[in-house]
Amino acid sequence: MRRREFVLLLGGAMTAARALHAQQKALPVIGYLNATSPRPYAANVAAFLEGLREAGWVEGQNVAIEYRWAENHNDQLPAFAADLVGRRVDVIVASGGLVAVLAAKSATSTIPIVFPAVSDPVAAGLVASFARPGGNLTGFSPFQFELMPKRLELLTELVPQARVIALLVSPNDPRNADLVRDLQEVGRANWLQLQILEANSARELEAGIYTGRILKGEKPADLPVQQPTTFELVVNLKTATALGLTIPPSILARATEVIE
Repeated sequence: MRRREFVLLLGGAMTAARALHAQQKALPVIGYLNATSPRPYAANVAAFLEGLREAGWVEGQNVAIEYRWAENHNDQLPAFAADLVGRRVDVIVASGGLVAVLAAKSATSTIPIVFPAVSDPVAAGLVASFARPGGNLTGFSPFQFELMPKRLELLTELVPQARVIALLVSPNDPRNADLVRDLQEVGRANWLQLQILEANSARELEAGIYTGRILKGEKPADLPVQQPTTFELVVNLKTATALGLTIPPSILARATEVIE
């Protein structure tokens, strides 16, 4: 091969490589910030990706995802959030607990942030209201804190002889003081003693559809914080029998579904 032909061939290859790199960089990028580890969140990530697909986005085809896992080292979250902001991602999904959302919120006031599960985002200072979040955050609220007193009441009916009940809380959630106070009131009314234990894990709901809508141009400030509208009480009699529990008629009468 002549030198001139080689130079032309090399130049063409470099041009093609630059074009491919530019095309890859043109993909919108999602920053996925999680306070925990990949393995326990595998199902949640799968649900998130399914939500993205429903919104028309497929990882590796028309959208890229930068994953950052803190592995329960919450002190690393601010640095991970700052790194995603420095990479100029198009949207940040903050999951694995309120601490991850707060880290993302502290890192940027302009990049959209979606939180998959925050019980009361208004009280946490994340949004102005459920209907009109304002700012750059929106997401989903599962009512997990609001339902805790009701769950405790059901537990006292289910195990009336119980006198000491353990409560797992996250040491990094500023709302726990109110939650513990409310549950202690229920406990005192039922002659129960609550033993408070600290934990550092949380569950996540699907948030892929909202992320996809933001990638298409919608603003978090205009996307209401989603909340569940239907609540079901499901009783599994087989599991209760295996645990040596007898379900009282008062609970069976209120059950939406009874699994034999």
